[in-house]
Amino acid sequence: MKSLTMLWMEIADESAIRCCTSATRDCKTVSRRFKYEGISFLTITLPSFGKDFERSLDQGSVDRSLFQGFSWRAGLPRFLGGFLDLVFDRSSGVLLDEPNEDAILAIRQLTLMFGKVHLECSQERIDGAFDGFIQCEQEVRIADARRTKADLASFRRMSSMLFADVLTEVDWKVFDRTLLPKHGPGATADGLRGNAKYLQREWTVRLEEYFPFGEYALPNSSFWDVLDDVNFLEPGQERPVRVVAVPKTLKTPRIIAIEPTAMQYAQQAVRNGIEEALSKDKFLSSVIGFDNQEPNQFLARKGSITRALATLDLKEASDRVSNQLVREMLIYHPHLQGAVDACRSRKADVPGHGVIRLAKFASMGSALTFPIEAMVFTTLIFMGIEEELGTPLDRETIQRFRGKVRVFGDDLIIPVDMVPSVVRKLEHFGALVNTSKSFWTGRFRESCGKEYYDGADISIVRVREMLPTQRTDAIAVNSLVSLRNQLYWAGYWRTCEKLDVHLQALLRHYPVIETSSAMLGRESVLGYPPDTPIGGRYQRPLVKGWVVTAKLPINKIEGEAALLKCLLILERKHRESKPEEVPQRAFSQSLLSSVSVDDSEHLERSGRPRVVNIKLVKGSPY
Repeated sequence: MKSLTMLWMEIADESAIRCCTSATRDCKTVSRRFKYEGISFLTITLPSFGKDFERSLDQGSVDRSLFQGFSWRAGLPRFLGGFLDLVFDRSSGVLLDEPNEDAILAIRQLTLMFGKVHLECSQERIDGAFDGFIQCEQEVRIADARRTKADLASFRRMSSMLFADVLTEVDWKVFDRTLLPKHGPGATADGLRGNAKYLQREWTVRLEEYFPFGEYALPNSSFWDVLDDVNFLEPGQERPVRVVAVPKTLKTPRIIAIEPTAMQYAQQAVRNGIEEALSKDKFLSSVIGFDNQEPNQFLARKGSITRALATLDLKEASDRVSNQLVREMLIYHPHLQGAVDACRSRKADVPGHGVIRLAKFASMGSALTFPIEAMVFTTLIFMGIEEELGTPLDRETIQRFRGKVRVFGDDLIIPVDMVPSVVRKLEHFGALVNTSKSFWTGRFRESCGKEYYDGADISIVRVREMLPTQRTDAIAVNSLVSLRNQLYWAGYWRTCEKLDVHLQALLRHYPVIETSSAMLGRESVLGYPPDTPIGGRYQRPLVKGWVVTAKLPINKIEGEAALLKCLLILERKHRESKPEEVPQRAFSQSLLSSVSVDDSEHLERSGRPRVVNIKLVKGSPY
């Protein structure tokens, strides 16, 4: 198993056996086209075929506008024809009354599995993505100008009906200065990483009004002499977010904005306050999700069976949320509105375009993007529902949509009969519905990484990295072992046998393990062999195998920075253990005796590992 094409052919042959058809000609087609088109055939062309297949499932038939670049025989493409014949009628292209679910899964697996391999895009595509960022920004401004006073009044009324109590709670915490900040794990626009963030000496005048440096960035008043070294930036001097491209697919990169340390620190405080308040509301916690995708997946499956629920996906979701809408949503909560505005970056440095002023609320990269966009989208959904019903909603009526509306980032679930009005409302307010990934007509649904057809789980296993050729490529080796085990539990056992041969030669020590083991090994329904040697201090099964190791960079802090970090950790643990209590802003010394910091090296090493390795050890297979 030395190439992606060989992997494709193995899965194709095994899928053909399941479906009682043949993939011989399909394998020849993939081999020929890969030879002339290269890796883009696997990572771009095949995924486009897969998306067209999903669209055909949703609309109930195949038409000639789809599957561009592939030859046809009668009413279907020739490629994967043996599988397609089990799903659609060859002569008419119409969906069969009882399509073969194994064939549906096989087609999706064979066309979409390489769509998200981590590969660098060409510079031309990266530059195009930055141009798209600028174009999106212009479209946000156009949407802002298009809205009427009546539009904004309607948005204010609906958002207030939904979120008044939640926002009031957070508004009070801003006023009372009981929000708890924290530093995120990623990069920052000013180049601070890990523990170095606790040594920040750059703040903004806008932040100072709601997040005074002396209260939020210093452990106590004993260290206020540090304020003499802090550079307080006026609005015109503020550091812009740094817009960068990170790998997503070979077709297009993901565009994110790296925030300055001070902004990210304050954003985390507001985000925690909003998410905590939303989680306490029984209705809103059932509608908006932040860390659990299972409710979305459950409703997507339900929608595939009943056809009563639609799954919508939004393009460039975070980049299309207008700051104008956010200000309207928070207009009755002045302290929170001021705090959100204070920690929002107003400018962005875009490669090839220079520094621009932002009309969007924030790009992916801000800690507030996820909760704020969820609240905006929820408001627009219920505005669309209200328009469809033709009567103003009230709190009692809204409650009836529990279990019918769900928002997780840009994955939306709504009643099918509300789709036209909700889509109109979303797009009128600047969002853009991704029609290629939104489904409401047929029996196919997808949400939060799971796909269903008529209740059957047809989710696929994705390849994330190129296949490794040497053991030192730790990330690729770890990814391949994970891929092998995912394929095993998906039932591709013959393919796993071939992968096992490759991994055995690559690693030499490649034991059978339980799913809970930290070792790189092959999982099995039979578990590890009963004759596995017993040993060690605890007299338990021991095998030789590789484990992933990643040493955090040395990033030592001491003095007020170390004290601040420890107190923030202790305060966070205290609040998690007693969520009903709202502690005072000043940290309590008594906490030191009740909660301990787990990582003994956290003041010496921090940040994201720069190098990932694998190490041979003798350990437990479970």
